[in-house]
Amino acid sequence: MSSFSHIKAILFDMDGTLRHNRPSYQETFFNIATRLGAPITDETHYQAKRWLHYYWAKSGELLSDQRVYADDSKAFWTNHARLLLSALGCTPDLAAAWAPKAFQMMNDEFKPQDWVPPDVHVTLEKLRAANYRLAVLSNRSRPFQEQMENLGLAPYFEFALHAGEAEAWKPEPQVFQRAVERLGCPPAETLYVGDNYFADVVGARRASLVPVLIDPEGLFPEADCAVIQGVGDLPELLRNGKNLSDQ
Repeated sequence: MSSFSHIKAILFDMDGTLRHNRPSYQETFFNIATRLGAPITDETHYQAKRWLHYYWAKSGELLSDQRVYADDSKAFWTNHARLLLSALGCTPDLAAAWAPKAFQMMNDEFKPQDWVPPDVHVTLEKLRAANYRLAVLSNRSRPFQEQMENLGLAPYFEFALHAGEAEAWKPEPQVFQRAVERLGCPPAETLYVGDNYFADVVGARRASLVPVLIDPEGLFPEADCAVIQGVGDLPELLRNGKNLSDQ
């Protein structure tokens, strides 16, 4: 893949790319929805996962909900449960009836632990050794440097930029531009690696970065960019661009 030979820097998304929840939010919610009696099928399961990516990529629905429920976190997440139950195939009446219970069950049961796949550290070591410049760009609203340090990720990166600091959120191009300006690397020579097509690929393209999508479940068959299963696949993707050591 010689088209990556010009890449000098790599920006990574944080959540769902470098760091994961165990169990995931969707895994926990779908389990709760099943117990409530939601008529989940393979198709609605797939569509609900896509919907979650779409919703959190600064969708119009998210922006509207943030305005409506600005001062009521419980109401926001109860409404989110209603929307997700609808995406899973529930009728509007059932989704509305079950949403408060689903919210409470999530609040009681969702106790995730941070998890970094083993191949993340191995891959970051290889990329550093190959002289790629590395940084993190997340859609979080608050700093997460301490968490990166606790997970052993901080030493690999020049900086970690959160959208709150940039006052712009993916897929807005401004947040990507802020990151490449801080790197001092041209956008066209910067890779952006993330797991959300709507936020990461669309946003990176808007800012003229080169996107790479992590999509192990095949949620985005329409992806018009390089697609990998996980961070560990990056060395192979880049192998013809720079001489990385063998895996």
